[in-house]
This record gives sequence, structure tokens and C-alpha cells, in this order.
Amino acid sequence: MQYQYENYDPSFPDQHVVDQYLPIWARLPAFKTKPAFIWAEDLNNTISTTLLTYEQLNTSIDVISTQLLFQLQRNDTVLILCSSGLDLVKVIFGCQRAALLTVPIVPPHPSFTNENYHHLIRVISQTKPKAAIAHPNYISNIQNYISSTNHNKNKKLAQLLQTLHWISIEDIKNSNINSNFSSFSYSGRKPNEVYLVQYTSGATDIPKPVLVTTGSAAHNVRTARKAYDLHPNSTIVSWLPQYHDCGLMFLLLTIVSGATCVLTSPTSFIKRPRLWLELMSKFNATCTPVPSFTLPLVIKRGGIHKGTLPINLSSLENLIIINEPIYKDSVVDFVRTFSPFGLKSSSISPSYGLAENGTFVSTSWRVKNEPFSSFEDFPTHKQLLPVAKLALKNRNEEQDEDIEIMIVNEETHEPVEDGVEGEIWVCSPSNASGYLDYPSLTNEVFHARIRNSVRRCFLRTGDRGIVKGEKRYLFVVGRIQDTIKLQNGEKNVITHPHYIETVVFNSFPKLLRGGCVAVFSVLATVCVVAEMQRIEKDVDEGLLRSICEGIKESVLKKEGVEVGWVVLVKSECVPKTTSGKLQRWVAKEKLLGGKMKVLMEMRFGKDVVKIKHEVLRNFDVKKNDEIRSSLVSHL
Repeated sequence: MQYQYENYDPSFPDQHVVDQYLPIWARLPAFKTKPAFIWAEDLNNTISTTLLTYEQLNTSIDVISTQLLFQLQRNDTVLILCSSGLDLVKVIFGCQRAALLTVPIVPPHPSFTNENYHHLIRVISQTKPKAAIAHPNYISNIQNYISSTNHNKNKKLAQLLQTLHWISIEDIKNSNINSNFSSFSYSGRKPNEVYLVQYTSGATDIPKPVLVTTGSAAHNVRTARKAYDLHPNSTIVSWLPQYHDCGLMFLLLTIVSGATCVLTSPTSFIKRPRLWLELMSKFNATCTPVPSFTLPLVIKRGGIHKGTLPINLSSLENLIIINEPIYKDSVVDFVRTFSPFGLKSSSISPSYGLAENGTFVSTSWRVKNEPFSSFEDFPTHKQLLPVAKLALKNRNEEQDEDIEIMIVNEETHEPVEDGVEGEIWVCSPSNASGYLDYPSLTNEVFHARIRNSVRRCFLRTGDRGIVKGEKRYLFVVGRIQDTIKLQNGEKNVITHPHYIETVVFNSFPKLLRGGCVAVFSVLATVCVVAEMQRIEKDVDEGLLRSICEGIKESVLKKEGVEVGWVVLVKSECVPKTTSGKLQRWVAKEKLLGGKMKVLMEMRFGKDVVKIKHEVLRNFDVKKNDEIRSSLVSHL
């Protein structure tokens, strides 16, 4: 492949730290004025853009890192509370060059209402940052909060905020400091040093702080660059949150590839999903990462035939789909809907990743540079798409890079045969160092070993998977902590909630909200919590009762599972992570805590008493007598 950018060498030596690529690109004539990042604002359905070239980015990072070291010392921990945008990109790289340990999180609204402050308290308490970087208006609101009398209920939060040294992004990005590329001597984070605390999504448990080194992050994005065949001609479009996980990885991936990345905010996408289509069309995108829920959402609310900017997806080479499970049906619908607009079925890239491995683990796209000839060539397992193709046994076939993926019995730690479900274990230089201040959990998760083997350590992902077929495709089938154990005679049967959730939604697709059904167990009882579509007037009680009964019947017929409790709730009751993953464990807590806006609930069978006992035991643990008393009278 010929690149239009001169001086680009495909065999260019890889750097051990992502930040070290920047001054090299900034020196090359063809890259000085090449946009590294483009920020897109959606203003009254009109796209407004701001460019940041490789030279401008490198200069800004030099300025920010120098300014930060006037106020902080190497190895200090810094909390980043900047809103999405080019400033956030500059700060993340600037902190790395200043050899600071960064903790980027979504900045909660500074009024700290609606209990949006718990994660912030957790982060400050665990990471103990010396300073926080934010925009000046945000800092002013924080200072007003600290000095006001409205934080009587949140004295701990006010005290934690008061201990931080607050740094305005405007103060550190504006300076007359001149960068000297020719004398650049890197003194930022070294490959074996932790540069990032990346919190897990919170999909299955309270978010945990993952320690990521610069070396493991560089390895991770180099692996992704090779897997997706990214290069300086690539144009990425992303609306994912830039603070963590896939959104953050694509900032690094852009720099390693010498590509251009068009960014916009998740809020802008949710408000107007067509924006994503327009950005891909306007900038001739070759790559875009999206959670799996994006596809049906865009079909439903994308306004395909509305808007003045025509849709053209013919340049797209990688439609990267993340957030398991990835159902084939929703992808088929998307391909059929947008193939008239140039979308190629060969661009579909089902992928797998997690914070504990930097983010990227694998993709089933273009294995050994041989794309599927058509979308129908994708194999499936229970309607799920594969996310990797593992090395063939007894053929001395090497897996991509130096990543080893195995399916292991989570109880015996022995490898399972192909066709048998087990926990996905990953061994890779991309693996993070562990969890901050969780030594025993770190040892359990990051230093697992195959039984009776002296091989290297593996990362336990907590995800269940299965390898099937002669070509050994890997399917992610669910999370261990979300599994539901059922009694079938003398056998314990394991099922995954997303199968039931899919059946529930498909039973009443016009009445329930897609992606807003949560299934979990309370003792031996399967519970379904489903959001209703927004309805202007009160719904007939008979209709709600019919929906509850219909859900029970459909699940029994399609999955052979007895549902004991169906709860229909108002819109936006089912909790999700910032990346759109269901938080079933939080939904269970909210339901048992009486914090759901319930429209109708029905309990079936003999397990009603057991449910009552579980609810009461839940509040015995919480020692909340007032709520417990009201709950007793309710039950």
C-alpha cells in the first residue's frame, strides 16, 4: 500500500512509550500540519470543527508538562476533571510527559446532587491525588461548593475537595515556552512505570482502580494497530468517552498510527445519533469504534433520510463493535440498512477487551489479512458473533503478537476442551500491573496459573467464553458474576442473563426499551426488571399485567427458564455504566432497596416467600431500620 505522506516508513521502529511518537511525527514535514485530532461540535444540526495538528499537539504538550512541573513533582498523582474535548487530549499526554500519574474520570456536576459524587469520593480516597486539573468555571463552582453551607450532608466530600491543589487548564496551556524538537530528550514516564489509573466500568461490581504502565499501554495499542491495519491514511471517528477504556485507547492508537481522529462527545451522539453517520461521511472515516447498543439505536433514531448532509459509508474499513454480547441479528439489520449507503459487510469488526488488559484483547476481523467475503461467512454461537480466532492446536500456529488466550475451568484452573464454556484467561505484555491497594485480589486476578503448569502468569478476565469450530473461533458468552445458576433435577444449570433479556425485549419491542432490561437472581428466583417506553398518559393496569405474564411465558418457551418476579419500571430506571453496559448488580440493589419507579410488578410461584426473606436480609446487612420497616409493611 502506498501512503500519500512522505517520510513514512512502514517499518518505523516502535517506541516503548506512546508519547515518544509525537515529537517524531512533529518533525516530519508531511505531518507538521496534518491533523492529529479534530473536535466536532454539533451546533443546531451544523457541524463545527477545531483542528489540532501533530506539531500543535506536541508543542502544547511540551508547554503543559513544563507548567505542571512548576507546581508538582515527578510521580505525583493528578486527578483530571476536564470535560471531553481537545483540552482533555492535551492534558492526558501532558501529564505523561511530565512523569505524573494520571486519574482521568468523568467530572460530576459540581452541584453534587442526585448522589453523583460517590465515585469521586472513592477515587480521591483511593488514589490520594496531589492536584486536580479542570476548566476555570468548574474550579469556581467547586470552590463555591466548598465555601457554601449546602454540603452539610457531604462533609467528607468537601474535605476531600479542599485538600486538592486545583490547577486551571487555561493557566497551564497558555505560555510563551518554545519547544525545541531537535534537542528533545524524553524524561516522562518510563515503560515500567504506572502512568494511568483506569477504573473498571462497574458493570459487575464497584469500579476498581487498574494500574496501567506506559509500556503495557504502548504494547496494547501497537497490537490493536496491527489487528485493525491502521496507518497514516486512516481516519478514525469516535464519540466514546475519552476518560477511560476504548475511548482513551483510541487517543493513543491515533498517535501510534500517525492517523487522524475526529472526536465528539457522547452527549452529542445520544442527542442526535445521525451526527455519527454525518462525521463518518464528512471525513471519509476508515475506522470507528462503537458499543453494540449503537447499531439498533441508530437504526431507530438515526434519522437516516433526514438532514442536509448525505450519508456515505463507502470509505469505512473497520466498524469496531465492542461491549459483549454481540448478537448477529442486530449487526445484520445494520448492514442491510446501510449497505445502500456504501457500508461493506467486510468492515464489521467484532472485538473484545477489558480495562485489566489495557483495553484491546482481540478481534475476529481479517484474520491473517483475509477478510470474510461476505457477512454471512461469520460463524455464530447461540446467535453471538466471534471476537477472536485462536491458534490451531498441534499445528505450531502462532497467535497474533505475543498474546495467548485460553479457556479455563474457573474452579479447577485446568484448560477446557473446545466446545466447553469456561473463563477466558489472557497472557499478554498488555496486562496491567494490578489493582491499586488490592494486593490479594491483584494476585488472584493478574497472577493466575494453569494447574500443574509452570508457564507464565495469566489475567483472569471474569468473562466466560467458548471456542468452537475447526478454525477455533472464540465467543464471549457472558460474565461470571452475572451468571444465573438454576436447578434442573439434580444438575446445576448455568445461564447468562443477556439471553433472557433478549427474549424479554423481543416479546414486546414496541412497549419496552431496547437495552434496558436487566435480569438477575434473588436466591433461586429469576427476576426481570424492564423499562417501559415513555408514555404520555397512564397505562391500563390490565395491559401491564398482560406484559408481565407474557414475559414469563416467552422466557419459559424460548429459554426453558421459570421467571419468578417481573417488574415493569419507568424509563431511565435501569442503571448503566458511562459506556452503556448494564449494571445488573446495581439494578438488584435498587429493586431490593425500593428505589425503582415501579409501574407494575408480579411474583409467580412458591418463591415469593423466599424473595421476601432475601429483601429483609438485604436490609439486615445494611442496618437501615427505617427502610426495613416500611418494606415489611409493603410486603
